[in-house]
Amino acid sequence: MRIWIVLIPLGALQLASGLFLLWDILGSMLGIASSPIAWVYYELAQIGAVIGLILGMVVSATLMVRSLKRQRAAEASLRLASGAFMDVLQERFAEWELTPAEKDVALFSIKGLSTADIAGLRSTSEGTVKAQTNAIYRKAGVSGRPQLLSLFIDELMGDPIALSGSDPGPQMDKAS
Repeated sequence: MRIWIVLIPLGALQLASGLFLLWDILGSMLGIASSPIAWVYYELAQIGAVIGLILGMVVSATLMVRSLKRQRAAEASLRLASGAFMDVLQERFAEWELTPAEKDVALFSIKGLSTADIAGLRSTSEGTVKAQTNAIYRKAGVSGRPQLLSLFIDELMGDPIALSGSDPGPQMDKAS
């Protein structure tokens, strides 16, 4: 919020500077008469206008550099989160003792691919993929894809993962 304390007056100074310089140039080009002022004040006004525009450029460049640093930091965090998600996936797959084929099917399933798509990618039948997904759900202690995905989302959000046989935590009251 403090940045607005600087930006609003600086924006006003830039606007006034730009308008002054524009009025001066257009007045000279179009022959618009204006009341004469002493050359010292006129030169001071031009210097002030140029300083205002330069300050605006410096502040804009500073804000752009800040914004780019924040963007890079956000992209780095996203890469870390993506890597962390893959680490969590691999840990859970190992805990559930999934076979390499089941790991592939689980990963494709979490990515949202259909059974037919997974079968096509793996060059297997849909029946094989269905059997593998059922084995994955059984090993993970869930009843379907949404619950499987929910396990990982909960963990990334900081909630402990609900493994098969563990207490799933407080249940929501159906009346609410």
